Amino acid sequence: MLMKKNIVIGCDNAAVGLKKVIMKLLDDLGYTYEDVGVTGEEDQTYYPNVAKIVCEKIIASGYQKEGILICGTGIGMAITANKFPGIYAAVCHDNYSAERARLSNNTNVICMGARIIGPELAKKVMKEWLSLEFQGGSSQAKVDTIKGIEHTICGR
Repeated sequence: MLMKKNIVIGCDNAAVGLKKVIMKLLDDLGYTYEDVGVTGEEDQTYYPNVAKIVCEKIIASGYQKEGILICGTGIGMAITANKFPGIYAAVCHDNYSAERARLSNNTNVICMGARIIGPELAKKVMKEWLSLEFQGGSSQAKVDTIKGIEHTICGR
């Protein structure tokens, strides 16, 4: 049985509407989550600062939490998130990429672009990602290689 992890969610001002849709989905699915902002389109907080907060909270939890980051494209959030040790973020705009992000790459952060994906597809992609857990298998050696590179560069 898949354990529901606590989620930390954040967005920039381009993605406030989609974040609300995703939070409603999390409520409906019974997930516990923490919204770290932004809460309105007038908030000019840069997306890297939001991604930083989400990643720091995941790290502080001993990687027991997972993250959802939403901006205009998802790309900037993913770039920022992947700077943090132990954070594996991927942009997912379809079910197959969400499945592969989880099963092949052991992601703990999903990123989406509110200017790329509509709310109904975003909910389907999110359900896919949330429903899966990394099982190792043939992808384990590749994920271990990523972690080895990370250790060499970051000392973690």
